[in-house]
Formats: sequence, C-alpha cells, structure tokens
Amino acid sequence: MSEHIVPKKTYYIIFFALMAGTALTVAAAFVNLHNFNIVVALLIAGAKAFLVVMFFMHVKYSTKLTKLWVAVGFIWLFILLAVTMTDYLTRAWLTYKP
Repeated sequence: MSEHIVPKKTYYIIFFALMAGTALTVAAAFVNLHNFNIVVALLIAGAKAFLVVMFFMHVKYSTKLTKLWVAVGFIWLFILLAVTMTDYLTRAWLTYKP
C-alpha cells in the first residue's frame, strides 16, 4: 500500500475549517430558524464529517475500492435513517391524553 504524504499545512487548514464549523454550529443554535434549526445543524455536521473522512481518514488519497466502501456505508446509513423516519412519522401522536 502506497503512502501519500500530506503537508502539515493541509492538516492545519482542515483543523481551522472544523473549528469554524463548530463556531458556526454554536452561532446557528442561537438563531431562531423554527423547523430549520436541525436542518442547518445537520448540514454543518455533514460538511465537517466529510472533511474528517476525506482528510483525516485519508479516503481522498485511497483506492477506488475504499471510496466505494465509504459510499456504501453512507448509503446504508441513509437507508437506516429512512426506515427509522418512516416509523417515526407514522405514529399516532394525538392518542396520549394525561
């Protein structure tokens, strides 16, 4: 397996991008976006996860087979989330009466 040497500058840039994403997440938490707060938070978290997977897990410099397995893992995650949401969204919410 060939090793790809990544310059320190790249790691510093990614680190500061992750810190900026964290600050953006905190700032977005204080803004009232009603139903879109969770959407904004998940989009920021997804972008940060993408950076971690691509650079810190070295998927960017890996083989096509590794990239395929990462993609399959994310597809499986979305399938599991979709199945969970079908259960969650079809529940009878108004049946509980104290």
